Amino acid sequence: MEPMRTIGYICPKCGKAVVANRTVFALQAGPAAAVCDCGDSEFISETDGLRFRLTVPCGICGGEHIAEVDAKAMLQGPGIALSCPDTKQLCCYIGEEGRVNAAMRELEITAGKLKDPEESHFADSLIMYEILSELRDIAGRDGISCTCGSHAYAMEVRPGAVDLVCKQCGGKLRLPAATDEDLDQLCCHYTLTIKGRKAEETGEN
Repeated sequence: MEPMRTIGYICPKCGKAVVANRTVFALQAGPAAAVCDCGDSEFISETDGLRFRLTVPCGICGGEHIAEVDAKAMLQGPGIALSCPDTKQLCCYIGEEGRVNAAMRELEITAGKLKDPEESHFADSLIMYEILSELRDIAGRDGISCTCGSHAYAMEVRPGAVDLVCKQCGGKLRLPAATDEDLDQLCCHYTLTIKGRKAEETGEN
């Protein structure tokens, strides 16, 4: 089986974690990219054989950064963490799949806290961590949609809840995220449906 590397970052536009797997051969062969489903951010990797030049979308400051890393660190070992030069917070992780997935779950929480500093205290950090992990699993099977027909959404993390906001119509679904019961309730759902603005206005269920 060909060696793989996983790339993870938070999209500065929609706030979703972007995780992509690429073979070591593909990374060495030439430019490689990881694009968010929303189409508004793109991680780019280029190499001269000795070093990699990376274009990294930053979900922490909302901008884009350029980083250079050693080829060995990029292609081997547990992984490398890249930080936002403005905030010094982790903004991208490249390496073994398990480590990247764990880093992305934590980064989703961090990005949500920094997005709204006044709402940076979670009712229960562990519950929030598990809620975000479950939402990622649901999203991974394309299980989040809106009654308006869109599957594009943004995620807003609050102290005791997570809001899923439709990017097309602005409809919102608030998911409580403070107790074990909130987590159990979410785990019962294979899919989640946001009530679109039109449905809200007409009172449709």
